[in-house]
Amino acid sequence: LLQLRTSKMKTMLNLTVKTGIYKEPRTERLFCSSTGLDGDEHDLTFHGGVDKAVHQYYPGHYANWRAEFPDAERREAFTLGGFGENLVSEKMNERNVCIGDKVRVGGVLLQVCLPRQPCFKLNHRFGVKGFAAQTWRKSRTGWYYRVLEEGWMGVGDSIVLVERLHPKWTIERIQEFFHRDDGNLEMLREVTQIPEFGDEMKGGLKQKIDKCEAALLAKDKKKDPEKWEEFTLIEKKPQTPHITSFTFSKPGTGEELDPGFFARLKLPNGLIRPYSIVSGDTCKFQLGIKREADSRGGSKYLHEELNEGDKILVGNMTESVPIKGQASNHIFIAGGIGVTAFLMHADVYGQISFNYTLHYADSGEEEIPFKEEIGKLGDDGRVRIYDKGKRERMDIGRILRERSWNSYVYVCGPQRMIDETVRQAKMLGIGQDEIHYEAFQMDTTGDPFSVEVKKTGMRLQVEEEKTLLQKLREAGLEVDSSCETGNCGTCRVEVCEGKVEHRGSGLAEEDKGVAMLSCVSRGVGHLVID
Repeated sequence: LLQLRTSKMKTMLNLTVKTGIYKEPRTERLFCSSTGLDGDEHDLTFHGGVDKAVHQYYPGHYANWRAEFPDAERREAFTLGGFGENLVSEKMNERNVCIGDKVRVGGVLLQVCLPRQPCFKLNHRFGVKGFAAQTWRKSRTGWYYRVLEEGWMGVGDSIVLVERLHPKWTIERIQEFFHRDDGNLEMLREVTQIPEFGDEMKGGLKQKIDKCEAALLAKDKKKDPEKWEEFTLIEKKPQTPHITSFTFSKPGTGEELDPGFFARLKLPNGLIRPYSIVSGDTCKFQLGIKREADSRGGSKYLHEELNEGDKILVGNMTESVPIKGQASNHIFIAGGIGVTAFLMHADVYGQISFNYTLHYADSGEEEIPFKEEIGKLGDDGRVRIYDKGKRERMDIGRILRERSWNSYVYVCGPQRMIDETVRQAKMLGIGQDEIHYEAFQMDTTGDPFSVEVKKTGMRLQVEEEKTLLQKLREAGLEVDSSCETGNCGTCRVEVCEGKVEHRGSGLAEEDKGVAMLSCVSRGVGHLVID
């Protein structure tokens, strides 16, 4: 054992979150309990606990990182202790350490139980965007031990391999099938037979196997139509003069939903409307809906005709707003009812110690919905409300200019807010991979255009008030969709010929020459689609 390192929790550079990554050498012998070394502190959101009691990292990797990232903002951190390791020893690395290995260091018996799954803090530590993913791609993550026998250890102690239970399953090979070849169902199933894995890995493997099995089923099976289930409105509560919360429920125990999901409601008149889920699960959830002055029947019906005890059909619940776990900082920009898209994110990000700020513009104190939920986010400056009634103006340009390194931006609000953010982001060179736009309203009308479906020769006329998606479905063609406001990209169709008036944010810039979003974008004149 060449070095033994520990640390107290410290605030990360330019962030408010704390970390235990800044570990310093300890020269005295230390007691190692089931939760780690004496005096070593962890952010228990991602690190620490019995399956992550002690971390080891191969020191030979640092020279490679320095050579591969010569322009890293904090290149000097590529040195011993940079990854927040507790143990430093020559020769032991991901290619000769196996899951389940039992090793004795001094009076402590340890067992390898997890490859490290790096979080965003490594990106921030070294000043390299996306760096965490590089560590598992190159199998340079290090590994975690659980403590089988507590005791004392110190610099100079021998590290003795006591028992090797799974000689073919090195850390590198585990990462090959967990990350790089994670569609290999046979190998994933074999890996799950290793009982020594920590709970984090067991859960991750189950998710990957479920995903592979679902993909195989989908391959051999015709796509099922969207399933509509009956929910009951159990609470209808005014939040502001124009915004009401609706809580829907059905019998059963629901599955937890990640932040950023929306639900599709089918109204009696046939209209289908997606709304952001403020809180809840798959059996009971809450929405916040604004009564739009120019409503075509969606919000008007819900506000004026739907009452507690009434039934409504609910379709797919789909993720729209992403969770960008590798960002160092998160900036939410919301206006009016748009805040509903981000309330779950802000709540969860606070719980897991993500650095975030919510900028919220409203028309006045009486127009703020979900005040209780917003209040729970705290008064530590992370929530900034701009009250139009007090002549407070949100300066989007300034927010974006002053963003900290490796920030991800989320925007949901009126179209003018989204347009201004697009303009400012373009001026500042913010890439599409650094910002997400969530439109809750999108004008889909426009000049009529004609469409030819290349494979069949079918010709369609898309009227001023209709969308291409609607016309394709009316013609009996199956086209997937989800949000139907241009956010998610599910309704994408390939364009072979013709000019497109692109709308929405769900299509990457480089794809706009060959595709369009059928739910919101329109053709100019005539299109040929595949």
